[in-house]
Amino acid sequence: MIPAHIIKKIKRIHIKSSRAVSNIMAGQYKSVFRGSGIEFEEVREYSPGDDVKALDWKVSARLGKPFIKLYKEERESIVMLLIDMSASLKFGTFHGLKLEKVAEAAAVLAFNAIKNSDKVGAIFFTDRIEKYIPPKKGSGHIWRVIKELFTFVPNGKGTNITTALDYLAKISRKKSFVFILSDFLDDDYLKSLRMVRQRHEIIGVMIYDKGAYELPFKGIVTLSDFETSKEIVFDSFNKKTREEFSILKNRIHNKTKDIFSKAKSDVIEIETSSSISDTLLQYFKFRERRLR
Repeated sequence: MIPAHIIKKIKRIHIKSSRAVSNIMAGQYKSVFRGSGIEFEEVREYSPGDDVKALDWKVSARLGKPFIKLYKEERESIVMLLIDMSASLKFGTFHGLKLEKVAEAAAVLAFNAIKNSDKVGAIFFTDRIEKYIPPKKGSGHIWRVIKELFTFVPNGKGTNITTALDYLAKISRKKSFVFILSDFLDDDYLKSLRMVRQRHEIIGVMIYDKGAYELPFKGIVTLSDFETSKEIVFDSFNKKTREEFSILKNRIHNKTKDIFSKAKSDVIEIETSSSISDTLLQYFKFRERRLR
C-alpha cells in the first residue's frame, strides 16, 4: 500500500504538471517537437511534373519504366524519458529533493507529449537498467510513470548513463525525442551519446541543487557520497577549502554541459529552487527561434 504522503506528492505533481501544460505550454511544445519527418508509403508510376529526385531507380529498372516514391508525414512522435534513479537524487537542501524535481520535469514533458498525441515511454536506470515502461498514450499512463518514480525501489545506487543509452539503442528503432533526466554524476558517456544521437534527438535535463556546491559554514563537517557511501571530512571555516570545493563542484557541472556540446545535443539546467514549467517553456521558445 502506498503511504498517504506519497500519494499526496503524486497527486500534487500530477495536477500541477497537467495545469501547466493546459494553460501555457502545449502549443509551444507542439511547434518544436513535431513528428520525425516523413515515412515511405508506396511507389507509383512517374507522371510529367513529378520531382525526378523522387525516382525509385531500382523499381524503375526492374519494371522498365519510371516509378517514384511517395511519402507521408509522420505526425506521431515517441518521447522517451531516461530517468536517473540513483541515490544522489535523494539529496536536497531547502527546496525539496532532486528526485522530486525529476518527477515534476518528467510529468510536464509527458503531459506535453500526450497533449500532442505522442507516445511516452520511460527507462529507469542507476548503474544498471532498473525498469522499462513501453511507450503508450493517455493520462493514465502518465499517472503510472509518476507513481513509479515515487514508489519504485531501485537495486543500484550509482549512475551509469552509458548503460541507459545502450539499452535505448537496442529497444528503440524508431526516431524518438529522448530526454535524460539526471544530475549527471557520471562522466564517461560521450561515445554512447554520440552513437545514439545518430538516430534519436537527445536532450539532457540536468537537475542540480545549489546547496551541494558550497560547504555549510559549520566548522568541521563530514560529507557522505550518496552513491558510494564514502565520507570526507572538511574544515568549512577554511576559506581555501571552501573555494576549492566550490570550484570542483562547478567543474563537474560544466563538464556535463561540455559533453552534451561535443555530442551536439542540448542540455536544460534546472535548479531545485526554480520553476520547472518556466524553465522548460524558456527552452521551448529558444528551440523555436533556432528552428526558424
